[in-house]
Amino acid sequence: MEIIAMPFIFIYHVVHYILLSPKRILSYAYTGVLAVIDKLSRGKVTEKREKQKEIDKAVLEVEELMNASRINSKEKITIRKEPEISFRYKVKGSSGKIINGTFEGPSAEEVKSFLKNEGYEVLEVVPRKFYDVDVNIGGKFTAADLSFSLTQLSTYLKAGIALIDSVRILEKQSEKPEQRKVYQKVVYELLKGENLSMAMERQGDKFPTLLVNMIKTAELTGDLTSVLDDMAEYYTSKEETRKTMISAMTYPVIVLCIAIGVIIFILVSIVPSFVEMYQDNDAEIPAITTFVMSTSDLIVNYYYIVILVVGVIVGIFVYLYKKNRVFRKNVQILVMHIPVFSKIVIYNEVYNFTKTFASLLNHGVFITDSMEVLAKITNNEVYKELIAKTIINLNKGVNISESFKGSWAFPVAAYEMIVTGEKTGQLGLMMEKVANYYQVLHKTLVKQMQSFIEPLMIAFLALIVGTILLSIVVPMFDIYGKIQ
Repeated sequence: MEIIAMPFIFIYHVVHYILLSPKRILSYAYTGVLAVIDKLSRGKVTEKREKQKEIDKAVLEVEELMNASRINSKEKITIRKEPEISFRYKVKGSSGKIINGTFEGPSAEEVKSFLKNEGYEVLEVVPRKFYDVDVNIGGKFTAADLSFSLTQLSTYLKAGIALIDSVRILEKQSEKPEQRKVYQKVVYELLKGENLSMAMERQGDKFPTLLVNMIKTAELTGDLTSVLDDMAEYYTSKEETRKTMISAMTYPVIVLCIAIGVIIFILVSIVPSFVEMYQDNDAEIPAITTFVMSTSDLIVNYYYIVILVVGVIVGIFVYLYKKNRVFRKNVQILVMHIPVFSKIVIYNEVYNFTKTFASLLNHGVFITDSMEVLAKITNNEVYKELIAKTIINLNKGVNISESFKGSWAFPVAAYEMIVTGEKTGQLGLMMEKVANYYQVLHKTLVKQMQSFIEPLMIAFLALIVGTILLSIVVPMFDIYGKIQ
């Protein structure tokens, strides 16, 4: 009986011990609560880390898709029935003007045939030597170039001119040799039976990814002129925004350059003469004068080291900004938190995002395809992450708006418009309204910044120059006191 009763006796003593120890009960409860909180917080941190890893992975996947598309486009350019050779040609135009240039083709005869077909009198076509450098490099189209060219192309097509002849007209009227060469290559591809989007894609990065994708969509729907008009308006709007920014920054940059020039002139030409005078009269030198004199001595005697150090710092910064995604993201986040400048950057990015998104949606591009295009055209890592997050949510069947909910880089008004667009089924129209709204806000803010920076720069110049002059004048009172 004693053996059977022992477990019950043990349980009785344990329960009795615990019940008679409130302190122990509270201690156990407190420990249990802490354990639960710790587990939950770890779970949230782990979940947050997992989400960030998922976003980073999506960003890398988008970048890999971009690189793959570039590689594929390069492969499409190089894959031909016959290997291409670069030729140097000399032709005479219809006006009698001699034109020199380069062109790639399978043979000299085919290049001659192509040039003759384009209305030129061929004088010479020879293979390029290894030392023959093509000075007409570049040829990348700016927003202003595209705005004009697309408007012209749409006008020619509406007038009933064939596509290939319309591109020929653009080639003839192009004043930039490098762009004329790009148009020639587009005409060459069209003659070979390629469509316009493929002909443009085979020019590498000369034409924007957005434009190529929009023209692909237009070719499927058969509404090329409408898309060309919309794209012309889009690039016109972008050019206006760019000009507004340039106009706002021109005055501050000029003032800053003048300020730096004046400061260097004073430190190099004026300060050294006063240094000698102070040394000859044993004047008492205050700290501010010592600092200015040391700065002057550094610039005069070690200017090459200063230039080298500044050059190295700028070079490292530019290299890291271009090559290192984490560094670029941190710099962009820093800029996006500077007062005034933060709103200018955010409004500009929101405008570009919504305007491009609206153009894609309004022309029947699928949302997932639109996001891939948007990821290719933005250089801001913060918005790349938002787009990558959107792609993840779309794959999970979640609404687009969820990706932008609560994001510090995406204004609440823009988010609410996305939500409204999703609910009403008019997302493209809502994005267009958001783009117009933030374009106006951006222009207004840039003008305000311009009005704010002008007096600020003048005050900065006066402060620096005044400090230098004060440091020169102060020791003179000591010399004057000794003379008295």
